[in-house]
Amino acid sequence: MVVDQPPPPGSVLRATAVYKKSEHVAEVVRRCPHHERTPGNNDGPVPPSHLIRVEGNPRADYQQDLNTGRQSVVVPYEQPQLGCGHTTTLYNYMCNSSCMGGMNRRAILMIVTLETQEGLVLGRRSFEVRVCTCPGRDRKMDETNFRKIQEAKSSVKATAVTAKRSLKEAPQAAAQPEGSKKEEIFKLEVRGRQRYEMLKKINDSFELNDLVPSSDIEKYRQKHSKGGNKRERDGCTMEPKRGKKRLVKEKESDSD
Repeated sequence: MVVDQPPPPGSVLRATAVYKKSEHVAEVVRRCPHHERTPGNNDGPVPPSHLIRVEGNPRADYQQDLNTGRQSVVVPYEQPQLGCGHTTTLYNYMCNSSCMGGMNRRAILMIVTLETQEGLVLGRRSFEVRVCTCPGRDRKMDETNFRKIQEAKSSVKATAVTAKRSLKEAPQAAAQPEGSKKEEIFKLEVRGRQRYEMLKKINDSFELNDLVPSSDIEKYRQKHSKGGNKRERDGCTMEPKRGKKRLVKEKESDSD
């Protein structure tokens, strides 16, 4: 804990352990029953149920809140010695995080507060604590598991992005049915009123053509083609060829 200026005289440092997760935060962190009853770990006036102990400071005071039951250890604030920029306080945890009946592999937080004699909190720091027999081994194991989790998250994220892209490209690549293409509507911007009216007439004729049955259209085409052929034949018989005159033989009258 770093301070900008010395705190008021009589200030103390209080260390308290609490559970990290919300479902356990109301529970008091205590030692497991096995270590609490072991005589070798209960030397001195320190209460056997306290998890945190201060080493090398006989002025440490172990307290328990009457309302919440939380346990803490308090040491007086000491000014750094001449030529030193800090003061060291040694904390000892009397149970492992894996102890059954105690922490039972539940994560805990160590909360250190700087308080006045009246209990006014001047500063606060918290950090996660894990107590184990082989810290180096557990650290390597945690780092390996963390890397595996990150790689799994990256692969899942990459798969999700690929699937999202394929879903976006699938509708474009898939061939639309012929019926849907005919029913598809397009908008065309035309410059000039005259062009608009001309294109509108063309579009209206196509719309009208869609409403007329195909059988009627075929009959109309056949009828139109027959009428055209007949007119062509009549025209050939009535009109003479170029460069020739038509000779008309008149009937002789009776007088002649």
